[in-house]
Amino acid sequence: MLGDGRVRRYRAAMPELPEVETTVRGLARYLDGERIERVTPRRPDMRFPFPPHLVQALTGAAVTGLGRRAKYGLIHTDRDATLVFHLGMSGRWRIDPQELGKHDHLILETRTHRFALCDPRRFGFVDLVDTPALEQWPAFAAMGPEPLGPDLTPEHLHRAFAGRRQAVKLLLLDQRIVAGLGNIYVCEALFRARIDPRKAAGRVSRPALGRLVPAIRDVLEQAIGDGGSTLRDYARPDGELGYFATRFAVYGQEGQCCPRDDGGTIRRIVQGGRSTWYCPRCQT
Repeated sequence: MLGDGRVRRYRAAMPELPEVETTVRGLARYLDGERIERVTPRRPDMRFPFPPHLVQALTGAAVTGLGRRAKYGLIHTDRDATLVFHLGMSGRWRIDPQELGKHDHLILETRTHRFALCDPRRFGFVDLVDTPALEQWPAFAAMGPEPLGPDLTPEHLHRAFAGRRQAVKLLLLDQRIVAGLGNIYVCEALFRARIDPRKAAGRVSRPALGRLVPAIRDVLEQAIGDGGSTLRDYARPDGELGYFATRFAVYGQEGQCCPRDDGGTIRRIVQGGRSTWYCPRCQT
């Protein structure tokens, strides 16, 4: 049942960590503690083929909890099997849809609710993992600490960045250093911490790292509270749209005045093939 490592080839995109956390919390309200009575794959695959024993393993299983690791959602069961899902670029779970659509690829049904994994672009995927071996699943084995957990500290970043010449923005996107950080929230956190995204990570001072860790937590927690950022096709399981995008200080704001009203203008550059937005005046 243990995953076979195929996810190593996948480069995660939207939705990001807050969207996944919002999804997990929404599912937990209806699914936690319930027994899965029916499992229906409506096609043989998404990004990857569905696990061959998916139906057999989950039919009749009781859900013992839901969680998240980085940008992956976790549905734990009483059979020591965890359903791991990734929403790709356009995936979301729909709860009690009136009708199933052509993009609803996997259906889970309990006595009272129906859950449809909808993904028009099919960049998402699911895997079935032995729960005791979850931390050894290939995608998780080398991951760094959770950004909302106690192990992300200024000291951890100082050790991880020591002697590194790569830009701090790029290293924050490295899942081996911090698990689950994506482009949107790294741009926003660096702005809040007043750190230039181009600066060599090894040259970021300890006081700046002391600002960065709470900035990462604050921006993620605020985004989760807002239901995530509505970009492309993302929506919460209840169909509502997240609204954190209305709070973006720098992301997507090229040419706008810095919200600190310091005379700076938001600039966009490309780093590692991804856009970065920052204020060259107050991020130093």
